[in-house]
Amino acid sequence: MGAIDIVKTAYIKQLMSTNLREDGRGFNDSRDIKITTGILQNAEGSAQVDIGSTRVLAGVKLDLGEPMEDTPNEGTVAMSADLLPLASADFEMGPPSPEAIELARVVDRGIRAGKCVDMASLFLEEGKAWNVFVDIYVLNYDGNLFDASEIAAMSALLNTKVPEYVDGKVVREKRIKALKIDNIVTSVTVANVADKILIDPTGGEEEAADARLTIATDGKYVRAMQKGLGGSFTQKEILDAAEAALNRHGALKQMIEKTR
Repeated sequence: MGAIDIVKTAYIKQLMSTNLREDGRGFNDSRDIKITTGILQNAEGSAQVDIGSTRVLAGVKLDLGEPMEDTPNEGTVAMSADLLPLASADFEMGPPSPEAIELARVVDRGIRAGKCVDMASLFLEEGKAWNVFVDIYVLNYDGNLFDASEIAAMSALLNTKVPEYVDGKVVREKRIKALKIDNIVTSVTVANVADKILIDPTGGEEEAADARLTIATDGKYVRAMQKGLGGSFTQKEILDAAEAALNRHGALKQMIEKTR
């Protein structure tokens, strides 16, 4: 952490002691969210999500493949994430960083546990099924990549049109039907900063945070949870965060569905 970061972290923690955040939000307030779908013409589905200054792009590609041995009548879904160097001075070129791997796994876990994609609908014929690849690209970082990426991946999947499959060949120019989606999962991320629990942390707040918790839900059940950083949360703080995730799901789901 550089000298400037140390000063900013101290400033953010001082603000917390007076129940203030650097952008003036309340502890339970999220930044504005914007979703734009269908912006990648060569992808089967795509979505860009802005949460404040954080910007994430998700693209979906379908390729033919063999079903897994334990699910011979289903297709597969795979998730990857790339923290582009243009998004932050802290991101570097090269193989996926631990942070990128964690981001992809957290988003994947929520969507997989929520049974969002109808895997059986991806089956084509014996030995052939659709492999759905969801690629997440961080275009600008100002905190809370988990929620932005969950929304982007979910929106991109809803935006996906499946290519025509005729006589063992894929006709990508003909996208004949929507990908079958059975459920919608969203997530809420909270951070513990100077013993204050706040929703949708900015980049500076994440730098100052002692602990981070992301909770994915479909509005009925908590589908996945991921804790980050070295600090901790009390049992009450975890239950409050879960309640916040459940309560916010309806509004987030409505935003995602409007972009179909």
